[in-house]
Amino acid sequence: MIPRVRAPELPQNYSWLNTDKPLSLKQMKGRVIILDFWTYCCINCLHILPDLKYLEQKYKESLTVIGVHSAKFDNEKETENIRQAILRYDIEHPVLVDSGFRVWEEYAVRAWPSLMIIDPEGYVIGSVSGEGKRDVLEKLIQQLIQQHREKGTINFQELSLTLEKQRQPLITPLAFPGKVLATEGSLLIADSGHHRLVMSSFDGEILHLIGTGKSGLVDGAFHEAQFFAPQGMAFDAENQMLYVADTENHALRQIDLQRQVVETIAGTGKQSRNIHPHGGAGLETALNSPWDLVKVGNFLFIAMAGAHQIWQMDLETSIVKTYAGISAEACIDGSLAESAFAQPSGISNNGQELYIADSEVSSIRGVGIVEPYQVRTVCGSGGLFGFGDVDGQGEDVRLQHCLAVEYAENFLWVADTYNHKIKLVSLSGNCQTVLGDGIAGLQDGRGKKTRFFEPSGLSVMGSYLYISDTNNHVIRRVDLDSFEVITLELVGLCAPDVCIPANL
Repeated sequence: MIPRVRAPELPQNYSWLNTDKPLSLKQMKGRVIILDFWTYCCINCLHILPDLKYLEQKYKESLTVIGVHSAKFDNEKETENIRQAILRYDIEHPVLVDSGFRVWEEYAVRAWPSLMIIDPEGYVIGSVSGEGKRDVLEKLIQQLIQQHREKGTINFQELSLTLEKQRQPLITPLAFPGKVLATEGSLLIADSGHHRLVMSSFDGEILHLIGTGKSGLVDGAFHEAQFFAPQGMAFDAENQMLYVADTENHALRQIDLQRQVVETIAGTGKQSRNIHPHGGAGLETALNSPWDLVKVGNFLFIAMAGAHQIWQMDLETSIVKTYAGISAEACIDGSLAESAFAQPSGISNNGQELYIADSEVSSIRGVGIVEPYQVRTVCGSGGLFGFGDVDGQGEDVRLQHCLAVEYAENFLWVADTYNHKIKLVSLSGNCQTVLGDGIAGLQDGRGKKTRFFEPSGLSVMGSYLYISDTNNHVIRRVDLDSFEVITLELVGLCAPDVCIPANL
């Protein structure tokens, strides 16, 4: 706890989201207020959103949560990009865009996420940082409500807000698609914002919808299964099995495409709080935001974003365990046991090495899966704040929160997500921009005359590269002979509850 001090007033002339007017502490006198200092790239910030939603719904007559978005990356300073993050993560409280870290500095914040608790008389009476603080917060909220009820200084009245999702409903056929996977016979899309998977032909004909479109953790037939913001996928062609990183369920799912059945194979449905390297039986071991998968032999390798580690699952024994990373959020090369990653969010391989899009250090990493089992940085500065948009060689390269990597023919395709570009990286670390002019937008065409909006999934099949263009809610296809980019039309696909494709 920190001493009771008067809370600095919130700026009225800054951009506010999820409300039709700026909010002031003076106007909200009589309410308990939590200021959530966050930045939308940060997995730890995302992990506390369910806790905040629980609290704001349970105590809606006396509690107001205000997100104070203090951006880490340059791309996160744009109000429109923050609006998209609010829609993607279904944030239902007001968000102040903290330009230039003014509010951050006034409240002496030091880390993301940090929560400042303000009592009904306008005094800061406590702060917490990091994840897993719901019980501490709830106890404090209950104490404040009781104290100020007795003093007569609490105001019980639900706050009325105009939410971004009311202004901009997610009724696009795809919603924030995360990852895409091209196989010999079909295109598989993680329709993350609609909590389902879409399987189509390369011509855009819908073959299957997997999941109801409602968030949940339910096994069973395609039409009854449920996911929660699924991301990366891996395909076993021989057995017609699809493996899915069910990110916000903290689980791995297996989809039998022949039997058309979904089954959970790892995770308990609850986020792991164990930060030390460990493992165990798949269904008894809690996971922490698995973001992407790749299958090598009979093993799944997992980019475990929330634990800042690479994990491995033996599909024969169903044992899941840490493969590399000490769980410190950093960029440390060396042996598997001493290495460190920072929110790994994309994974690919060439049979000798795993390739990782290590998003928070804006770097591409290599992880040995044959002797000598070493971790290296292929390109990027390797620093938590070493980001930018610079082509070149090795540590001189600057990326900005890269979320996807795809190995093909001795090169790595990289989704340089916050630079809105697709780059090509050699295994020796030479990085060159191939697609995108760096401006967020939706523009087909050729090479650098194209535009994307936070692309976060890549897959190569034959002479085509498929791109999950996340904030544009579409899949793009690139002819690798000409670098011509087109936007795929998914024929008859609709948002859940809007319509049902006629052929399903």
